Amino acid sequence: MRVVLQRVASASVSIVAEHGEVSDFEPQRIEAGLMLLVGVSDEDDDDAVTWMAHKISKLRIFEDEDMKMNRSIEDVGGEILSISQFTLYGDANKGNRPSFVAAGRPEHAERIWNQLNQALRSQGIAVRTGRFGAHMKVSLVNDGPVTLILER
Repeated sequence: MRVVLQRVASASVSIVAEHGEVSDFEPQRIEAGLMLLVGVSDEDDDDAVTWMAHKISKLRIFEDEDMKMNRSIEDVGGEILSISQFTLYGDANKGNRPSFVAAGRPEHAERIWNQLNQALRSQGIAVRTGRFGAHMKVSLVNDGPVTLILER
């Protein structure tokens, strides 16, 4: 599992309606917290979900009163916006078109992504999401900027 984690002042996601269709997706928005771009491989399992949820919830990247990164998302009561992102497993080493063969099969990737979101919620964190497999527009105001890549 690969996660690009960004500390944000705000973030939002909406669905791009295609071919004149009307999307039933309600745009999601968070204020201060974390935006996660989550890539899943076929090797990811329950252990990877448990590890990643613990790492994300406990990671001390929010500033304390001394302006040191000493607080977690749990400590500050922040929210999470989680976006499924199969392109994190893109390989562009050969040619000009990336290969996505390392990305998880859609049915597996969606299940693991949903498990991660639920594991974070079970720790008391508010988690909003995009829609798996949809064409989305994601906006964020990176705070810091703070961006980390987590991999398990």
